[in-house]
Amino acid sequence: MRILLVEDQTKISRFIERGLREENFIVDCEADGASGLQRALETPYDLIILDVMLPEKDGFTVLSELRAKGCRARILMLTALDSVRDRVRGLEGGADDYLGKPFAFAELLARVRVLLRRDATDTSQLLRFADLELDLHERKVKRASQSIFLSVKEFAVLAHLLRNAGRVITRTQLAQAVWDENFDPFSNVIDVTIYHLREKVDRGFATQLIHTVRGSGYVLKQTP
Repeated sequence: MRILLVEDQTKISRFIERGLREENFIVDCEADGASGLQRALETPYDLIILDVMLPEKDGFTVLSELRAKGCRARILMLTALDSVRDRVRGLEGGADDYLGKPFAFAELLARVRVLLRRDATDTSQLLRFADLELDLHERKVKRASQSIFLSVKEFAVLAHLLRNAGRVITRTQLAQAVWDENFDPFSNVIDVTIYHLREKVDRGFATQLIHTVRGSGYVLKQTP
């Protein structure tokens, strides 16, 4: 799951970012409303944690513009403005939840998980291709009814390939979807992840599903 954190207080931002990364979320950070808005419109996020008192553009303005432009990501407002009036304004403006400062990280994490589970339906959370099945909610993978145990990154890469089955996905697209802004483009981590994923998903099966397209990227397709 990919999360955008828009928070101008450095200590709070680093605290939240570190905690979410430890829970295996991909986290991008912005420190002002204008940059947060631009990032949210350029990159698909599962959840946006949005402070209200931000430089450049306040959180309410960012929220309004995101919803007006069709952004469907879950949005959690995070702010010291915790009056009933402010909460109502945020929720009526399109926010999915509202958490006041100060807060315990355990509560923030619980709210994040609840918001992400709200989209957990059989059709949206179960990805299938050929005899391969991935459950986003339960974080389980099976092929021909055999359970496959994947690392966090392997799971995320496979989910992205399944969502785009039949289409060639470039290394850049994979990096943007699965890794964060600190990803080293010269690293071989994507190749290594694909190698281990192929060993787990394709090894022992007559039909290979994960393929490398030389000079382009990777694709999920059926090949005997």
